[in-house]
Amino acid sequence: MPALTEPLRSRLQYTFNGQYTGTPQWITDLEKGDDEGFFLPGSAVWAVHGAMSTIAAGVRALLVQALHPGALAGVHDHSRFREDPLGRLAGTIRWIYTVTYGSQEAATQASNWVSRLHTKVVGQYDDRHGVTHDYAANDPELLSWVHMAFADSFLAAYQQWGKAPIPGGPDAYVREWAVAGELMGVPNPPRSAAEMQRQLMDFDRRGILERTARTDDVVRFIKHPPLFPVLRAGYPLLFTGAVSTLQPRFRDLLDLRPPHIGPVALPAAGPAQVMLNGIGAVLGPRPVAEKHALARLERLGWSSI
Repeated sequence: MPALTEPLRSRLQYTFNGQYTGTPQWITDLEKGDDEGFFLPGSAVWAVHGAMSTIAAGVRALLVQALHPGALAGVHDHSRFREDPLGRLAGTIRWIYTVTYGSQEAATQASNWVSRLHTKVVGQYDDRHGVTHDYAANDPELLSWVHMAFADSFLAAYQQWGKAPIPGGPDAYVREWAVAGELMGVPNPPRSAAEMQRQLMDFDRRGILERTARTDDVVRFIKHPPLFPVLRAGYPLLFTGAVSTLQPRFRDLLDLRPPHIGPVALPAAGPAQVMLNGIGAVLGPRPVAEKHALARLERLGWSSI
């Protein structure tokens, strides 16, 4: 069986961390550090970010981000998402896992590094009315949108496909992950699921969110990314599952609908669950990053291990 699954494992691993074999140095470095980190085993963040649902959450987060023309312009103008989409994905995963599992020092350094990269991400875009706007990746409002796009997506995906209740409930996850927002410079990130939904929908009420030809172009790319052939067959199930967890208003804005046969909607959550279970069977049910974080905590004498 290992001989049959190894090609799939290596391609999945490369997709998520940029290496076909072995463990990336940044993951083993999670053993380093002299503090416990911002989050611990048993936290809502460890529960949500350690689940296979994060894979679908990443797809969903990209779709939500694409609704903000400033975020979309930044990706379009300054990112190598077309030339190196897996590299961009691996970089995002590295930051999320470092903040989730690393020491406070490592999490802070990783966030500062991303913020420095963002200083170069500036420019202009024209909205659907032809009005020109300036954008900057480190603009507090844009940072807030990106933070909530991720938090809302990770939470929604876990609520759909997570195996156990979130410790402390959804509000605990939003409250805990607000730390990551603060590390990135988000002013007053939401501390409850209801407040996060209110802030998200406020962007729409203020007329900021929109769908343009550029939005459609990016959504098509997200729907059909340049994956390894062995991964392409299952990806549509993950994409459809991710779409099914979007707020109805966001689906309308993106002009995305769950698949139908006539007036009957086809199931989306179940097929996506099968795919996530299959990926978990190949890669393991929990991230390798957890093992190295636990090694650091054990070295520091954390008593609850």
